Amino acid sequence: MPDQTDDKILSILREDARKPFVDIAKSVNLSEAAIRRRVSNLIKNGSISRFTIETNIGPQARAISLISVNPNSPTTEVSSRLKRVKGVDSIFEITGEYDIAVIVSGSNIAEINSTIDEIRKLTGIDDTNTVVVLKTVL
Repeated sequence: MPDQTDDKILSILREDARKPFVDIAKSVNLSEAAIRRRVSNLIKNGSISRFTIETNIGPQARAISLISVNPNSPTTEVSSRLKRVKGVDSIFEITGEYDIAVIVSGSNIAEINSTIDEIRKLTGIDDTNTVVVLKTVL
């Protein structure tokens, strides 16, 4: 379980995943070796699942698709299938009318549409409701 120091390290890495461990160490008053150990432990215990980047180049179109899962299909299994669909960037199991939300990206709307078509073919999916992202604010 992450403590307050781990929370501070995670906050720093969310802002800049490439932040040097030396700089993180100065921010939290620990040694670089201690930061390396803590980050390694955060990866091992699943607190950090991946490191990624955001760019201003790449996919020109994005959409959010809300997915209803068939009651006879476990949501976690459907989420696992979604991981293999090209164009699916993020998967969130959610509460409410829908069971899963996915972020889809592509170079154009036709690619987005193709990805949504592939999602709809997956076993266990009853319905989708997709909205196209017009502008990213944050």
